[in-house]
Amino acid sequence: MSQTTAEIERSLPRHTHGPQSFAWWGMAWLIATEATLFASLLASYFYLRFRHGVEWPPDGLPHPELELPLIMSALLLSSSIPVHIAESAIKRGNQGVLRGGLAAGFALGATFLILTVAVEWPETLHEFTPQTNVYGSLFFTITGFHALHVLVGLGMSLWTQVRAWRGAFTADRHVSVQNFTMYWHFVDVVWIFVFLTLYLSPRF
Repeated sequence: MSQTTAEIERSLPRHTHGPQSFAWWGMAWLIATEATLFASLLASYFYLRFRHGVEWPPDGLPHPELELPLIMSALLLSSSIPVHIAESAIKRGNQGVLRGGLAAGFALGATFLILTVAVEWPETLHEFTPQTNVYGSLFFTITGFHALHVLVGLGMSLWTQVRAWRGAFTADRHVSVQNFTMYWHFVDVVWIFVFLTLYLSPRF
């Protein structure tokens, strides 16, 4: 006997998350695309570096300072911890920990972005600009591209937080939290490669 439309609707899941959700796969493919773009930028950096010769950074530029980038790294990478806790909490239906974790992750990520735009870039511009040489162009392109992704992630966080405070998420309905968590972890992992490439590799 064939099912009626109402029976089919009742048999289908009302809410999905993880790989069962089309939204989850959409975010997975977006991350794969963005990862390819970052890989291309970093590959271009090493190609141009080894094409340039032994001296790197070129034109007598000093090696990048590590103190501020290390502080920034600690802030950004640690921001994944409360975000992960928030995602785990909503899987158990814990609204309070979800909201607190998202807020803490936002604060740490925003501090990283502020240090990048308001402290690191102005200090670096005293030494070189994007027009100085190939190193300057690569440095500001890669850090700027990453900063843009952090900004997008903070926007996603705000949107997710607003919905969290409105009680939009439950233990069975939280794919938006999962998607934001995936994106934020991606932004953090990319920073590791950016840090190793721009700040550490010139010393070797």
